[in-house]
Amino acid sequence: MSDFTRERQPMILAIANQKGGVGKTTTAINLAAALVESGARVLLVDLDPQGNASTGLGVAPESRKKTSYDLLVEDVSLRDIIRTTSIPDLDIVPANSDLSSADIDLVANEKRSFLLHDALRHSGDGELDYDFLLIDCPPSLSLLTINALVAAHSVLIPLQAEFFALEGLSQLMMTIRKVRSAANPALRIEGVLMTMSDARNRLSQLVEADARQTLGDLVFRTVIPRNVRLSEAPSFAQAILQYDPQSRGSEAYRNLAIEFLMRHPLAARGVAN
Repeated sequence: MSDFTRERQPMILAIANQKGGVGKTTTAINLAAALVESGARVLLVDLDPQGNASTGLGVAPESRKKTSYDLLVEDVSLRDIIRTTSIPDLDIVPANSDLSSADIDLVANEKRSFLLHDALRHSGDGELDYDFLLIDCPPSLSLLTINALVAAHSVLIPLQAEFFALEGLSQLMMTIRKVRSAANPALRIEGVLMTMSDARNRLSQLVEADARQTLGDLVFRTVIPRNVRLSEAPSFAQAILQYDPQSRGSEAYRNLAIEFLMRHPLAARGVAN
């Protein structure tokens, strides 16, 4: 295992796609779990009003006394909101439906696009003892998603292996370009992750081939398959690596973590603010 350093702030990764049902939250939970299995300490920030990442990691709705809404709107300290999960070294900032009104509640705030940036990068609580911060964005290009992109060092885009998948990508790419020009010039695309792929389905194969031809090296080598066990795991409030460590879904997310860590070695982690 790597001898980690704690000299720099954690690397922040937003997981975003304005289209719902593409495996965004599944990827947030299971990439986080796979990174922890590889030896990292991870904080998952649930920024989706549906709160599915929180539910999927066992944080019951009635126990979410303080959430990411309080972090953004009420200026509550990050350390007062962080919750532990059943996975050691994986913590979470939970979310609930309060976030649904965040766009309206923040519209008059002059720093409305930088609130998450300031909370995560300059929390005022001393250095965060994590290697990676993963942000599960809502399925929309709302002010919440803008906050995530302004706060992040890079963005991972899950892309479902289905017809019209690439068409919806252009709007997100345009938003990323706007955030770069106006607020976060260092933001980069970590990669595009093909999800819900069925190797027996010719359409899945064609969509993946089209994505790789169009986007080139932006597409991760790892492909997340359609997998029953992967779909079942959230109903047991577990990551797939807990629920069925030997499943195809677990293998895929382990491979994704390996691919990601090749770019961000734990022993040399960190990106300057």
